[in-house]
Amino acid sequence: MKVSGFSYVRNGFTIDYPFLESIQSILPVCDEFIMVVGDSTDGTREAIAALNNPKIKIVDSVWDDAARENGSIFAVQANIGLDHISPSSDWIFHIQADEAIHENDLPVIQKAMQDHLHNKKVEGFLFHFLNFFGDYKHYCPTRKFHTKEIRIVRNSPSIRSYRDSQGFRKYQDPANQQAEKGEKLQVKLIDARVYHYSYVRNPMRQVKKNIELSKRYTKDDAALEAMAKRDAAGFDYNVIDVLQEFHGKHPAVMQQRISQQDWEFRYDPSRTNMNFKERVLYFIQRLTGKQLFTYKNYRLI
Repeated sequence: MKVSGFSYVRNGFTIDYPFLESIQSILPVCDEFIMVVGDSTDGTREAIAALNNPKIKIVDSVWDDAARENGSIFAVQANIGLDHISPSSDWIFHIQADEAIHENDLPVIQKAMQDHLHNKKVEGFLFHFLNFFGDYKHYCPTRKFHTKEIRIVRNSPSIRSYRDSQGFRKYQDPANQQAEKGEKLQVKLIDARVYHYSYVRNPMRQVKKNIELSKRYTKDDAALEAMAKRDAAGFDYNVIDVLQEFHGKHPAVMQQRISQQDWEFRYDPSRTNMNFKERVLYFIQRLTGKQLFTYKNYRLI
């Protein structure tokens, strides 16, 4: 069995992504790792090269700064990564630059890939998500964030990144992806978690990250300026529906970064912004363990 990992990043230090930790968290189960590095100016490429790991192959790309709708630039970068996967690989392990996998979950992941290597009905694997918010001690359990997503797929030319690179679909004509909806993949849910750190950084750096990300979804510069003005004192992490405390252990690759946290977050549950409908749905979730009416870009088998 051969496994290829891949990710993409641009100016990872400027946006304060744990991209080096992301790479290193899945390297033990990968035979190669394709890192698509956008035209960065902050030493991102040099830092990846400095890992000096023979598994890592850097692919340089230039981002189209005019691409500012629907997050499409992210799927473009993901597809570049897919295009550079070794043809001899069986599985493709995708991890994004703000995610990490716990070392304790790697044996489970590796076993799942081995067990289903020849079961062609399984086109990928679905992971649970822990969406951290505010700091490393709190996470958001609600529908504000996806709680499950595909992170491993079969190595097939028909499988491409979908929409803003949040998942994958299968296409009859991958070269003309925009002409068809694509087919949802048949996936198995495995007992492994993605530790997602999209909203864990100093509040001032979080503002910069939010603006840079938003540039890929809107051309409304006035709205971006308003966002910067509103959050001039730093992003307010208490503007959220509900958070829960995390009592587990983060991946080992994240420990140094966690020890260097330079801000304090005090969660105030009284400031929840949940409306009545969200409160009802969250009550049902806590009662049953299920999220109702959530979008699923996969077929669970």
